[in-house]
Amino acid sequence: MVTALVMVQAERQRIQETAEALASVPSVREVYSVTGEWDIVAVLRLSRYEDLDDVVTGHLRKVDGITRTQTMLAFRTYSEDLLDQGFGVGLDEGRTE
Repeated sequence: MVTALVMVQAERQRIQETAEALASVPSVREVYSVTGEWDIVAVLRLSRYEDLDDVVTGHLRKVDGITRTQTMLAFRTYSEDLLDQGFGVGLDEGRTE
């Protein structure tokens, strides 16, 4: 399994529409709106490295609103529990006061 992270800059007025369109692209498993230089991060999961070209150049280029992308390939996946902890920073789930 190949995992790729696609960082996306989008037209400001079309970020939500662009993120929703990305979520419907084959092999896109997760889409996040994020802070910083990039507006959206799309997580791709592919069965073969060769499929990356089909998804990125064949599908993502057709999504309206994208102004720039950068694709990164993941070397290794770490525990999902650790990933959940990282994405949950600052959230106090289950906390009662």
